[in-house]
Amino acid sequence: MFTYDVTSIRVRYYDTDQMGIVYYGNYARFYEIGRVETMRQLGLNYKDIEERGIQMPVYDLNSRFIRPARYDDLLTIRVTIPQLPKTRFMFDYEVFNQHGHLLNTGQTTLVFIRADTGRPCSAPPELVEAIKPFFVE
Repeated sequence: MFTYDVTSIRVRYYDTDQMGIVYYGNYARFYEIGRVETMRQLGLNYKDIEERGIQMPVYDLNSRFIRPARYDDLLTIRVTIPQLPKTRFMFDYEVFNQHGHLLNTGQTTLVFIRADTGRPCSAPPELVEAIKPFFVE
């Protein structure tokens, strides 16, 4: 299992709704920030994978709201990759505020597809190799 904490995501005024809390739709964006930075931490990025003709659309997204995030909160997004990717790539998320309170949990599943055909394919070998050392059998 691989875990990475993405920090310093400040809640902006435009992230909040009329009640002064983060609008629920923004959590998908927070998850994406977490995924991109986690991949970067592994020495990979979406651009390189896409240049190899593989796309990674979100197949499934789940989110659970525990406490509200508010304007000016400093959020930490903990991203965990719970299993080696095959044709699907799962990410688990925990969102904390600056006080360490758990605000939200979520999960996304992405699928690997070939850009030229739109058909599913296996995870790129370099991605699997970058993550493999974190999984003990």
